[in-house]
Amino acid sequence: MDGRPIRVAVLGGGCAAIAAAFELSRPQHRGRFEITVYQMGWRLGGKGASGRGPHDRIEEHGLHLWMGFYENAFRLMRECYAELGRDRARCRIADWRDAFVPAEMNVVADLSARAGWMPWKVLFPPTPGNPGDPPAESRPWTVGAYLARCVSLLRTLVESLPEPSRRGAGGAEDDGGAPGAASLPLLERIAQLMCYGELATVTALLEALRLLEGGLAIAPVQAPGALPALVAAVSGAAHRHLEALLEKDEGTRRLWEIADLVLAVLRGAVRFGLLTDARGFDAINEYDCREWLLLNGASQRSVNSAFVRALYDLAFAYEDGDVGRPRIAAGQALRGAVRAFFTYRGSFFWKMTSGMGDVVFAPLYEVLKKRGVRFEFFHRLENLRLAPAQAGQTPHVAAIEFDVQAVPLEGEYRPLVDVRGLPCWPSHPLFSQLANGKTPERERWDFECPWDRRRIGTKTLEVERDFDFAVLGVGIGAVPLVARELVDREARWQAMVRHVKSVPTQAFQVWLSADTGELGWPHGTANLSGFVEPFDTWADMSHLVAEESFPRPPRSIAYFCSVLPDQPQTGDLDQARARQREVRRNAVTFLDHHVGEIWPGAERAGGGFRWELLVAEPSAGASGRPVRGHRQFDQQYWRANVNPSDRYSLALPGTLRYRISPLDRTFDNLTIAGDWTDCGFNEGCVEAAVMSGRLAAHALSQSPPLADIVGYDHP
Repeated sequence: MDGRPIRVAVLGGGCAAIAAAFELSRPQHRGRFEITVYQMGWRLGGKGASGRGPHDRIEEHGLHLWMGFYENAFRLMRECYAELGRDRARCRIADWRDAFVPAEMNVVADLSARAGWMPWKVLFPPTPGNPGDPPAESRPWTVGAYLARCVSLLRTLVESLPEPSRRGAGGAEDDGGAPGAASLPLLERIAQLMCYGELATVTALLEALRLLEGGLAIAPVQAPGALPALVAAVSGAAHRHLEALLEKDEGTRRLWEIADLVLAVLRGAVRFGLLTDARGFDAINEYDCREWLLLNGASQRSVNSAFVRALYDLAFAYEDGDVGRPRIAAGQALRGAVRAFFTYRGSFFWKMTSGMGDVVFAPLYEVLKKRGVRFEFFHRLENLRLAPAQAGQTPHVAAIEFDVQAVPLEGEYRPLVDVRGLPCWPSHPLFSQLANGKTPERERWDFECPWDRRRIGTKTLEVERDFDFAVLGVGIGAVPLVARELVDREARWQAMVRHVKSVPTQAFQVWLSADTGELGWPHGTANLSGFVEPFDTWADMSHLVAEESFPRPPRSIAYFCSVLPDQPQTGDLDQARARQREVRRNAVTFLDHHVGEIWPGAERAGGGFRWELLVAEPSAGASGRPVRGHRQFDQQYWRANVNPSDRYSLALPGTLRYRISPLDRTFDNLTIAGDWTDCGFNEGCVEAAVMSGRLAAHALSQSPPLADIVGYDHP
């Protein structure tokens, strides 16, 4: 290109788009790329955006917890903070370790037929290292290695059986398996154990589990007939030993449910050939996870257990937001589960010590600015225009069309505000920086809603004149709106937008004058999922009190979130506002009728929520009297995430094959980025978005190397 830099237009400011910009602007590229990020509204973040509201309170799009297997995402942030080089004497969040802290106590809301809602506490022990460290192993995880870990888990569960279960059918002490078997090679030991008869004792079962754990690594290649018989024997024996304990108490019931699920996974892996199929887990993505587990012998009780329900809740895995239609592709669900449980480093969950905008997107913005990346805020993407079709030529984007929502007075919008030394995003635009900024402030323009059509002008970028390549980093819900010509031109894009679905979510935050103990929660700081609708997930975020500036600090902070039932989108601003009112009603109903199950101290003697617990400014209604009851909720924070790019990407069964990779070159000068793409971890989360952004950068620059993208194992 005549020696000049390659001009890249990054369209969107979420995790995937910013990860692509981070990779393309690395110093080792020596200025090869000239990058401009075009963003609707005043801030970066997409679904992960947050802002500072009254009293510097943190206002999130939802509940954001990072998981310990997010290797690519943590590596990105660790490199970002290292390059930023903040001075801890001046900024309290100077390093990634200041930004993220372990969250070890997790709770599943277990609905017991005997006792109602019961907390099932799960403390995941810390593991060596931290996410983003150099890989602990040179080889990638295989299906066999993951299944071996599942067997190890099952063996641990069996070893935890009460002492009476370790006796044989006649009451005698368990005497183990075949004599002399321990000295034989693995496959001979398996054969001898199978000839020895039924696994009638726990010791024999444990020996079979040890053999199965080792055999998963070699049997598919060396002795394909050995595994099915051993899995069948282990499955039958485990059921005999565990099922008798089913009704003993809640703890053993849960143990049985987990073991039952693991056994179904093992049987299914053998039955569906996952160990030898080149597609691995993806071979079963046509099935829903619960459907597949039932098909492979799991009990109805187990697939409806709190554990499975929580996994669906955490992935918002409900088609059209209907909690009566839980659906997630079985292969991706298994991949997500084994990655989460068996590859996390440091802590299973990590919490951020401030808003996601503050600890993720503000540092990324500052680093990218220092590298020379330009940001054009208040640019609402309207259309990608294709060049006229010509025989023998790959189609390409000829122009990018925007509505310009606002223009900075001084040529560049400076988006961050200082909160006691920490750069943060505000919850509203800095109108004083905008030309004629009083008008949108007075008229309450919604810069982040694409259905607010108000603008001050338009802008068109022409290929070769203004840009060479584009990275489309919007959400899947926005693709048919802004890439209409691409969808019309290509059948694969038509199939993608028809099958790869997203769902709206809802969230609210409350600031309370009582701590969680006073609210009646005796289990300390925790994250809870699997609870009753309309808000099935809660996290105690009280550690953020010190980050905010209330005159009378709250004693606790709670975030709630869940899926939101979908509606046909009318493209009407009034509909978006109506959905916001709907979330308020849902939150009030939830607090009044359900939160007492986990916070009995927040419930009135006669029922209903103690609204006076909410921390709010004194205010008066039209009558001049102080506001009482649920009107006190009006000073809390809630969101209906219905905007096309705010919707959560689903991994519905039968749909993952329609995803398109960022490496696809159907359009010569365009790549895509988002957790809705085929990126190697095809489920909505920060890790998938960062992986996709790194793939998009590779598509343009051949960097980073594909082998450097942790977990990406596609051809």
